[in-house]
Amino acid sequence: MTVLPDDGLELAGEFPDTTHEQWQRLVAGVLRKTGNDVEGAEAEEALSTTLEDGLRTRPLYTARDTAPDPGFPGFAPFVRGSRAEGNTAGGWDVRQRHTTADGEAVLADLENGVTSLWLTVGDTGLPVSSLAAVLDGVFLDLAPVVLDAGDATEPAARELLRLYGERGVAKEAARGNLGADPLGHEARTGRAGDFAAATTLARLCAEEYPGLRALTVDALPYHEAGGSAAQELGASLATGVAYLRALTEAGLSVERAFAQLEFRYAATADQFLTVAKLRAARRLWARVAEASGAPAAGAQLQHVVTSPVMMTRRDPWVNMLRTTIATLAAGVGGADAVTVLPFDHDLGLPDAFARRIARNTSTILVEESHLARVVDPAGGSWYVERLTDELAHAGWEFFRRIERLGGQAAALRSGDLGRDLADTWAARSARLAKRREPVTGVSEFPFLGEKPVVRAPAPEQPSGGLPRVRRDEAYEALRARSDAHLAATGSRPRVYLAALGPAAAHTARLTFAANLFQAGGIEPVTEGIFEESGATEAVLCSSDAVYEEEAAAVAARLKAAGARQVLLAGRPGAYADVDAYVFAGCDAVAVLTAALDRMGVSR
Repeated sequence: MTVLPDDGLELAGEFPDTTHEQWQRLVAGVLRKTGNDVEGAEAEEALSTTLEDGLRTRPLYTARDTAPDPGFPGFAPFVRGSRAEGNTAGGWDVRQRHTTADGEAVLADLENGVTSLWLTVGDTGLPVSSLAAVLDGVFLDLAPVVLDAGDATEPAARELLRLYGERGVAKEAARGNLGADPLGHEARTGRAGDFAAATTLARLCAEEYPGLRALTVDALPYHEAGGSAAQELGASLATGVAYLRALTEAGLSVERAFAQLEFRYAATADQFLTVAKLRAARRLWARVAEASGAPAAGAQLQHVVTSPVMMTRRDPWVNMLRTTIATLAAGVGGADAVTVLPFDHDLGLPDAFARRIARNTSTILVEESHLARVVDPAGGSWYVERLTDELAHAGWEFFRRIERLGGQAAALRSGDLGRDLADTWAARSARLAKRREPVTGVSEFPFLGEKPVVRAPAPEQPSGGLPRVRRDEAYEALRARSDAHLAATGSRPRVYLAALGPAAAHTARLTFAANLFQAGGIEPVTEGIFEESGATEAVLCSSDAVYEEEAAAVAARLKAAGARQVLLAGRPGAYADVDAYVFAGCDAVAVLTAALDRMGVSR
């Protein structure tokens, strides 16, 4: 909206308004110079980007891109926030995760910015019997505690409640979540969770502990299995509805049942998609509340965790950038609590430095960037509002699919949900393999000489249910093969890059080829002659014009010098003695796997 100055002078008042069609004609003119002869809407479509779930992001959004009224913060449909004041009072809840019985680390976090604790308890975390020691020195009436205990949910919850009583914490002062999540546990382990214990704890919290919630709707298992944003939303809705049914059947009113649930979502480095997902999640849960006859109870409590899927093991320092963007998106999206996973999360137990950086990420965004001072800062953006609406519809459709399958439990047990997630991950894996979705430090700009970051082993994570995928997994397997070869032979597999013509002609493709092969752990050699390189394969690097004059002859000389395979960096052509081609958009994982196989690198 344009705000006129006090004197009423509108600087652009004498200029005619531009139209969408004029902009499209300008776009078409630019595209025509690139050889893409399109007009009108086709020109705009040429600049659009395809997302998962059948969504497309256009290059321009205007007032014509309407979306339903998001309402006001704190009021249904809660798109703009679950509370009218948002996080303006003091920022979001900074929630740190702990998986071991390290009381000193817990206190260090709380003394330096963390405001609540997320404790993994049981076989895959700290023992139930150690809760008292871990929470020694913690003011339990000030620091909310959230449990994640799997099979040990009921004993862990009972132990925490016992500690509240033992330390004189009034029941109305207790805050947090007991973490019962039977369907999430089944998704992780393949074993049915204990609904009876969950409903028992929910009744207890509803009757005696008004500040405690009993159940968590954890969408991370579906995100970590490769699910899209809409699938994550749909699965969380189906889980939440299943819990509502169980709680109301156990005697709770609809309103009290809603008050027992907290939702957990992933935040990725795709900041706009994350913002839209959190806003859409609140809108969808408000729709469930409306359909349940309790529209005022539909304010969704959101705990957002930076995505484990996006974390990398190689060049893990880049994870700090990823988690910073994800945290920003979580804050802008209106998350109530945010957990920033330490940058070394996938390498083992995070050290003190990694935990400090993780908690300080939120602190800087809240205290220095003042990100929480504005409620729903993305609200009103035509792009964000439209993306929120489209994602809400896609998530609702996936929720309906799960309901048609018989609900969340039935969809899990039949394998239908797992297959849907696997199909989505297969499509994304293809983009990762072709580097259409680049991963900095892994598929793009890898550094073979980096020193590995070593951490103490972390507790084993639950397994037996849905798989856990990572963006770096295909390239990590290639790099692991190269590392094993280095350990066994004293050198990495090598490829010789033959630069043809002047630097202006070969630099771009030489850099491309070096980057590509290093992503698979193959060391590029650019100096000297082929015979002295220690390589068994070579890649020609230059411009198309130079290739026409020299490619065939140089390929023949390389073959005569002992090259078993000669590749060319560029689009496929008809050059004699060239065996294969590498180019932007080729299947890098397939190319690198085949190269390592030919070089005799063990799998």
